[in-house]
Amino acid sequence: MNVAAALALARTLGLPRVDADVLLGVLLDRSRTWLLTHDDAPLDAGQQTRWQDWLARRVDGVPVAYLTGQHEFHGLLLHVTPDVLDPRPDTETLVDWALEVLAGRRPGAAVVDLGTGSGAVALAIRHRQADAQVSAVDVSPAALAVAQANGERLGLPVRWRLGAWFAPVAGERFDLVVSNPPYIAAGDVHLPALRHEPMLALTSGADGLDAIRQIVADAPAHLCPDGWLLLEHGHDQGPAVAPLLRQAGWRQVVQRNDLAGHWRCTGAQRPTA
Repeated sequence: MNVAAALALARTLGLPRVDADVLLGVLLDRSRTWLLTHDDAPLDAGQQTRWQDWLARRVDGVPVAYLTGQHEFHGLLLHVTPDVLDPRPDTETLVDWALEVLAGRRPGAAVVDLGTGSGAVALAIRHRQADAQVSAVDVSPAALAVAQANGERLGLPVRWRLGAWFAPVAGERFDLVVSNPPYIAAGDVHLPALRHEPMLALTSGADGLDAIRQIVADAPAHLCPDGWLLLEHGHDQGPAVAPLLRQAGWRQVVQRNDLAGHWRCTGAQRPTA
């Protein structure tokens, strides 16, 4: 089997060309340009076996990142395992907004990322805002181990804390709280397609908003007086999340749209009372 045959096999199984290119590029440690210009290059027996295994698992819905063990996010190459969510490009919207907020803060602003998973958001913020004092929390020991390993490999110091939401940072105050919490409703029709990802990081109650409600309720005690809370949520949940903040007295409730133009993030400043 050569490169052309390997890609043809992927096509017969219905895989998008972009997925096949990424997988084969990682398998052979070659760029997409190389694949295009070396379609007669052979795969050895071990590579052929691994290729067929990867194709079968991808057809079964396993994310590309779990097969390759890596995913690029906001310019950082992260190690990814099934213990953490596969980082989505739309979550870069949350990072970009966080960086906008930090640009107007004092040097050394304190940030906490709740439900950090692979560490994608916390590490991207720390990478782009070198003076930020970033903490990251996750309730899953396995996920936190992935995040910590990413931080060490990238040389980005973050305080990693094990526990649920604000519990590991009790008594601390931050200039900025960010979170991409679980927000899919239990029983959502899309969950079967996400079966290879950790359900703990995906679902949150009957309407998907249980985690967001808790964060909105608990965040004021952990924010500086003019601190911000930024939340990612489902593309159709903004009209439910914004009232939660307004009803709790949060100030300047605003939104950000994702790459597709959907209302993906909602944020606000700490209530005065």
